[in-house]
Amino acid sequence: MPVKIRLQRHGRKGYAYYHIVIADSKAPRDGKFIERIGSYNPNTNPATIDLKFERALYWLTTGAQPTDTTRTILSNEGVLLKKHLLEGAKKGAFDVEEADKRFEAWKTSKESSVTKTKEQLAAEKQAATKVRLKAEADVNKAKAAELAKKKAEAITATVEVIAEEAPVETAEEVVVEAPAAKATEETTEEVVVETPAAKATEEAAE
Repeated sequence: MPVKIRLQRHGRKGYAYYHIVIADSKAPRDGKFIERIGSYNPNTNPATIDLKFERALYWLTTGAQPTDTTRTILSNEGVLLKKHLLEGAKKGAFDVEEADKRFEAWKTSKESSVTKTKEQLAAEKQAATKVRLKAEADVNKAKAAELAKKKAEAITATVEVIAEEAPVETAEEVVVEAPAAKATEETTEEVVVETPAAKATEEAAE
């Protein structure tokens, strides 16, 4: 029975993740499978891979054929390298101990590279967050300055209106008071004119 190592789709639209399964090559893509050996989630950065290494290696050595995507996954996880090293040991190129040593060296280098990549991504994310926060702060500062400017203009306009209305009120007061002052002056003149006549009348009477 031809056996394949392939992906089985799960999840929802826009957020798909996959099970890594061993299945008959004639079975439907999302149909029955022989064994599930891991999972693959491409929605994270970097992608999350959970693989049963020994089972994947076993199926490879028994003739299971991986699809293009699963071949890439198995290569990234070192399964193909381990298979190649074991085959080299069987042919006598080196012993199994040397094969394990070489694989551990590769694994250490791989883990260091992954850690470095994660740290770099985290630093880039943090830098992008700082830039975004600074941009938001600048926008808020500009809005606050614009609002303060509008308030200052409104206050200035109000002061100017009050200053323009104040002289008009003073003029009205003068106009209203002027007749009263004139009447007072006329009354005073009449008193001055009438006083000598009254005095002459008093003398004639005597």
